[in-house]
Amino acid sequence: MKTLQSLINEAKKIVVLQADNPDGDSLASSLALEAILSDMDKDVILYCGVDMPGYLRYMKGSDRVVKILPKTFDLSIIVDTSSLLLLETLQKSNELGWLKTKPCIIIDHHATESTIDFAAVEHIKPAVSTGELIYDLCKDNDWPLPLDAAEHIASSIMSDSLGFISESTSADSMRIIAELMDKGVSLAKLDAARREYQKKQPELLTYKSELLKRVKYSEDKAVAYITIPWKEIEKYSPLYNPSMLVIDEMRQVIGVKVAVALKSYPDGRVTAKLRANYGFPVCDKAAEQFGGGGHPYASGFRVTDGSSTDDVLAKCLQAISDELAKAKKDNQ
Repeated sequence: MKTLQSLINEAKKIVVLQADNPDGDSLASSLALEAILSDMDKDVILYCGVDMPGYLRYMKGSDRVVKILPKTFDLSIIVDTSSLLLLETLQKSNELGWLKTKPCIIIDHHATESTIDFAAVEHIKPAVSTGELIYDLCKDNDWPLPLDAAEHIASSIMSDSLGFISESTSADSMRIIAELMDKGVSLAKLDAARREYQKKQPELLTYKSELLKRVKYSEDKAVAYITIPWKEIEKYSPLYNPSMLVIDEMRQVIGVKVAVALKSYPDGRVTAKLRANYGFPVCDKAAEQFGGGGHPYASGFRVTDGSSTDDVLAKCLQAISDELAKAKKDNQ
């Protein structure tokens, strides 16, 4: 089997893919690879099966991500996921078969087991973000690290570490940030750009208040949850992800251990975001029961078998209940 480095050396045209649930880490990692590989005289195309969320557009280059997989390329690199389920758009468009005919590299920091079975090389290891792995690859393989790539790696780490406060943030994470700052990265500048783009339209404040009124609880108020129908997704998603408007506030309720936000779509899909408070690292295990995954404190999944939102919610709440019980037993 060829090595990661040899695959990149031999490729001229490379497509970098994100999953169908792009976030700060996946986009920043893609942009970092674009800058690094372009410096190595590679032709790089950025792909994602869905539109970039509005809150990510503060990252310069987000508008270069395309929704059509190029017909010709030598190598694909999948970042921030090793789940085949999260490449659903490629499966529906029958482009996944085309992807399988070319060499592929996976770079992912999640601890969940890979379900992508066609990758030539997997670079999967636990870390706070995929950007951290890309930084290590730069050092190990003597890749160039231009300032824009360094900024994107810093954004990746800041995003998935929740501003360096997540349990996954390690001493290595902080050392990488220090080295990036030595190269000229300004964290204040990056955060200022992020905050500017996170300003919300006035109608979102009204909508947020309506969502908060609909929050419900289970497990003696240990779990807060909400469901969001398609008509609201269609109306407000261009402005902001409805789930992200309220999920952090849901976690701030006294006694709440886990917050859940479900969204339903007209094609029968149901997606879920799970966020847990410190001391209750159950999100990834609960999401894995639905083919999803992520971090112990932040994960997600999607169901595409036609199950109703109520059915998915009931099973999700049961999965969280089971994992909370296991965590309590382990702690004892």
